[in-house]
Amino acid sequence: MAKVNGATLIARSLKQQGVEYMFGVVGFPVGPIAEAAQAAGIKYYGMRNEQSASYAAQAVGYLTGRPGACLVVSGPGVVHGLAGLANAQQNCWPMILIGGASAVHQNGMGAFQEERQVLIATPFCKFAHAVEHTHRIPFYVEMAVRYSIYGRPGACYLDMPDDIILGEVDEEKVQQAATVVEPPRMIAPEQEVERALNVLEGAQRPLIIVGKGMAWSRAEDEVRAFIERTQVPFLASPMGKGVMDDNHPLSVGAARSHALQEADVIYLLGARLNWIMHFGKPPRFNKNVRIVQLDISPEAISQNVPAEVALVGDGKAIVGQLNKALEKRQWFYPKDTPWHAAIAAKAEANAKQIAPQAEDNSNPMNYYRAFKDISAILPDNAVIIGEGANTMDIGRTQMPNKSPRLRLDAGSYGTMGIGMGFVIAAAVVHPDRPIVSVSGDAAIGFSGMEIETACRYNMPVKIIVLNNGGIGSGIEALPDDRLKIPPRVMSIGSGYEKLMEAFGGRGWYVEDPKDLRKALDELMAHNGPGLVNVKLAPTAGRKPQQFGWHTS
Repeated sequence: MAKVNGATLIARSLKQQGVEYMFGVVGFPVGPIAEAAQAAGIKYYGMRNEQSASYAAQAVGYLTGRPGACLVVSGPGVVHGLAGLANAQQNCWPMILIGGASAVHQNGMGAFQEERQVLIATPFCKFAHAVEHTHRIPFYVEMAVRYSIYGRPGACYLDMPDDIILGEVDEEKVQQAATVVEPPRMIAPEQEVERALNVLEGAQRPLIIVGKGMAWSRAEDEVRAFIERTQVPFLASPMGKGVMDDNHPLSVGAARSHALQEADVIYLLGARLNWIMHFGKPPRFNKNVRIVQLDISPEAISQNVPAEVALVGDGKAIVGQLNKALEKRQWFYPKDTPWHAAIAAKAEANAKQIAPQAEDNSNPMNYYRAFKDISAILPDNAVIIGEGANTMDIGRTQMPNKSPRLRLDAGSYGTMGIGMGFVIAAAVVHPDRPIVSVSGDAAIGFSGMEIETACRYNMPVKIIVLNNGGIGSGIEALPDDRLKIPPRVMSIGSGYEKLMEAFGGRGWYVEDPKDLRKALDELMAHNGPGLVNVKLAPTAGRKPQQFGWHTS
């Protein structure tokens, strides 16, 4: 009678459920799982840090629609992986964290790296459980995959004790599980669809906010048809970018504050009125704004601002319903309205405000001057990763997306440290696309050792570091008394490009703006991993803002 061990069972089960990628840091007791995963045909990538591995797993989940797996050792390994578990849960991205654990018969005895792992993982995910019998592994893997992608996507945790991993059972006694099919696409009641369109028809200054929920549900065709048919202006959330082309004439990205403040009706499509959208509150929003909200989660409806119409279900399916209902109506929003004119005027004014900075050739340069050349070399099909405070915020406005799911950044949790994990994930999912990461110098420090990972797997990723020597801003020179260095300040002129060179990639260092375009062109032409380190003025920052970043 054939026998099978737990490591092989978990690898087979993940493969059966459509999990194609695993990222991890091996050690006791999870090494056998990584080896079994490779034998089962899962692509395993060894990382330098559990946090980066967990960030890669969730990005894979978002990009592919099936969860990525992150494999970590017991105790401290699981604790490190919690950062990614929490980020995935807040971002609504599917992943499965698999943590090793000491043998069941040693529970409570002070075993090596013993920790209450299910307990600490539970607040950060949708489902967490310890696997208590080897023959039940397929059951728990199925449940974790299903929870991670059904309803609002999120994170799951499986605890794998040493004796369960190494335990052997007869093949015929294994509790097999069905393969998780694609999530059902729930639709909204027809009367609510009609109510939603009635609200839109009554608007004087309508606005559509396109969130990453639309990207997750693969609703780009439906959203594009809806906006083209209605001619309503739209604003993309940071990772909703690309569902509609950022350069579309109906985009209000260049007049974001004005559009949010003045809109009298907002269609919230797969986006949340959280801190990124200023909670939907004045002074950033009209106090009398009417909300039509589409969301996969009933609990999300009316968060912070009451929704006049709730459309609960799948984004692709429900926008399809809206489009179908529009076939019976003659209504569309005219192009020659004061609302369109006001948005265009504000966008033009904002562009004029930025233009002098983009053309400023001072040495060292400012952010907008750097992004002028960065934007020029970005292919339309590039996956763009943004990380850092000013770097990410300014980059969102200066690096456009034409297609969905090609923008990855700190997202809903605002996590710094996601950068290189996301870079690795993008590279493995999209080996045929350019992968371009633009990071601040403080941000690259969180995960910079993953540059070695990229070089080890020969991933032709392109890293650009905008280096102002600090968190937000730096200083011209470090004080002689190093204990008086301001808390935000890093070393000045750090050679991040040399880190890339040390691991076998190619690096460039740029100070003068006139040299930047040449270095960027060479970076993009290089057939392996590369990094351009761009020195910025230490006081470089964003254009003046009317409101604080998290106005409530």
